[in-house]
Amino acid sequence: MKRALALSLALVFTGTAHAAESLRYVALVDNGKEAGHQVVTTGDNGITRVDYVFKDNGRGPELKEEFKLAPDGTFTSYHVTGSTTFGAPVDESFGRDGNKAWWKSTSDKGEQTVDGTALYSPLGGTPAGFSVAFGALAKRPDGKLPLIPSGTLSTRKVAEAEVSNGKEKRKVQLLALTGIGLVPTFAWATEGESPRLFAFIYPGFVQLIEDGWQSNANALETRQKQAETETLVAFQKRLAHPLQGATLIRNARVFDSEKAVLGPASDVLVRDGRIVSVSATGNGKVEADHVVDAGGRVLLPGLFDMHAHVGRWDGGLNIATGVTTVRDMGNDNATLQQIIAEEKAGTLLATRIVPAGFIEGESPMSARNGFVIKNLDEAKKAIDWYAEHGYPQIKIYNSFPKAILRDTTAYAHSKGLRVSGHIPAFLRAQEAVEQGYDEIQHINQVMLNFLVDDKTDTRTLVRFYLPAEKVADLDFDSKPVQDFIAMLAKKQTVIDPTLSTFEYWRQRPGQMTESYGPVAEHMPPDIQRGLRVAEMKIPDDATAERYNKSFLKMVEFVGRMYKAGVPIVAGTDAIPGFTVQSELEWYVRAGMTPSQALQVATWNGAKYSKTLEDRGSIVSGKRADLVLVDGDPTKDISDIRKVALVLKGDTAYYPSEIFEAMGIKPFATPVEVAAAK
Repeated sequence: MKRALALSLALVFTGTAHAAESLRYVALVDNGKEAGHQVVTTGDNGITRVDYVFKDNGRGPELKEEFKLAPDGTFTSYHVTGSTTFGAPVDESFGRDGNKAWWKSTSDKGEQTVDGTALYSPLGGTPAGFSVAFGALAKRPDGKLPLIPSGTLSTRKVAEAEVSNGKEKRKVQLLALTGIGLVPTFAWATEGESPRLFAFIYPGFVQLIEDGWQSNANALETRQKQAETETLVAFQKRLAHPLQGATLIRNARVFDSEKAVLGPASDVLVRDGRIVSVSATGNGKVEADHVVDAGGRVLLPGLFDMHAHVGRWDGGLNIATGVTTVRDMGNDNATLQQIIAEEKAGTLLATRIVPAGFIEGESPMSARNGFVIKNLDEAKKAIDWYAEHGYPQIKIYNSFPKAILRDTTAYAHSKGLRVSGHIPAFLRAQEAVEQGYDEIQHINQVMLNFLVDDKTDTRTLVRFYLPAEKVADLDFDSKPVQDFIAMLAKKQTVIDPTLSTFEYWRQRPGQMTESYGPVAEHMPPDIQRGLRVAEMKIPDDATAERYNKSFLKMVEFVGRMYKAGVPIVAGTDAIPGFTVQSELEWYVRAGMTPSQALQVATWNGAKYSKTLEDRGSIVSGKRADLVLVDGDPTKDISDIRKVALVLKGDTAYYPSEIFEAMGIKPFATPVEVAAAK
């Protein structure tokens, strides 16, 4: 999912070129494989047209833009049409006449009085829009560009490089833009009085670069990572509070994740990143260098997100929401190894990472992460690499050859690795489990078991639209469904539902989903606006009602599996942190108690990521990955958002500090670590 979103959501401006000029960009994945293009043409009449297509993993946006610029480089008129990554229609317009500005999209509309320069920020634009932003910013003596409907964009130069195309050479600069989104956005621009986009690189996932200059992409990505590192290191130094010696957390109600019960008031002593003891509050004198007065608040083990695709900027949202361990479910291997090394070195604000080795089969619709294989020998070599690098499991994807699935799972098991994944095309979930799957990712992959045959190609968007259309009519009490649930329970096949991810099935344009509703008002205005953009094509009320029913029945199905004894883990595959919290709310809606949902996000996470020996519960000897909550999530699961303090080993973090640094209104007053008297 991440590659497609990287290009469609990285920056929602649209691009331009100089008069009477046509400029082509190519989108590269998997070491140079072309996955899309962007052609920007400006006519003599001053109208710029952009044709943008990006397809990876069987999906991606298709957009056509047309706009005209004022002398200050901002839009006087703008229009974009097309479709989003998951097929929802895009139709957005903007116009300005003097001080009057108006806009209309599929999810919002508005009017505004504007004095002076201001740039409209489209919801559905293409990444080529860096050019408009760069050009308008270059005309601003203060380096700040007001935005419509709200916000201010600014930029700073963080690196430069020389690139070549045959004998032609050019200098380009890496710019960091702030004012849109929660973290800086990096893009390469040409130099001079009228800079424009040269390349946009999302490290490890995609490289969008001017056609003809592709040979420079890898070097630019390496340089960009170096420049981003400087910003990331400063971010970590600013927000991390190292704890030297011993720290006593006094008067905390400790959640017993193994039994899913909340215990009495306790004192928890930690030293050098490990839990030393858990004892009744006030039971004897304890020597400590630091003290945390929990005041009767609930202390949880650090939460697990069991389904993410880790980026270097994800740590802030995860840590601030109490997530201290993330299982990465598919990534560029070199990028992930770098992130793991940076986390272990303490230079990156990041969770602990449990990697799952991604293995995909070769096809026109392949996802280009990890290893893309053609036969069993190549699959075994991929498994060998993952085993040698300490991966506890592999993840199999949509295009994996079904003919070699059984032998592949057997080989992975012989190496001590668990096997999970999507269900390969032309197979059913029951067959994948019978052939060795230990776990299935995503509730739609589970439900497809009842909806597909050996001719259904689930490498396309059909894997989303088919269950959205058909699950509403499934009889969960029927023998095939009951037999399948019983098989999952007997084999203890783990299910990673990612319910929050699929709530977009029922989101109409302009609506806010339940998953994001509780946090939306805490977000910057541009993020709030973006959360109301629909992703699915829902043409009418009847379809909306059916998709809504299908989603809610999937929630019910998770509850039925859990009640039958099928292991559940809490994963997201969406915005970090916040969707772990909403995922737990959906589990409670499915029939779990709040304590059972918390157990899923702690004990189960550790158990099925093979890390239970050193995390997942609050007992002596385990890592001091701890979350102090200003409320009682064992009674009201929504209190999980009121995180007041997070310990990750020997480092304390105040969520309020992290949120404020990202432009988010905090959810709880911090409980700070104090020096012992």
